[in-house]
Amino acid sequence: MDDDVIVRFEHVKQARMCSKGTRAFFISHNLDFQSFLKHGIKASELAKLNDAMANQAIEVARHGK
Repeated sequence: MDDDVIVRFEHVKQARMCSKGTRAFFISHNLDFQSFLKHGIKASELAKLNDAMANQAIEVARHGK
């Protein structure tokens, strides 16, 4: 199922987002940034946030650039 794709930091970089902003995003949404760096996060968890930047990273994880 597409929603179960794992979004990793590499996808965030491919979406041209910075690490500092990504870290701030995770903190502001009470998400574990260190866990994200090590393991990634399920797209379905990010999709729940209904955030344009999160959705962009999900699309990269699903389909590439």
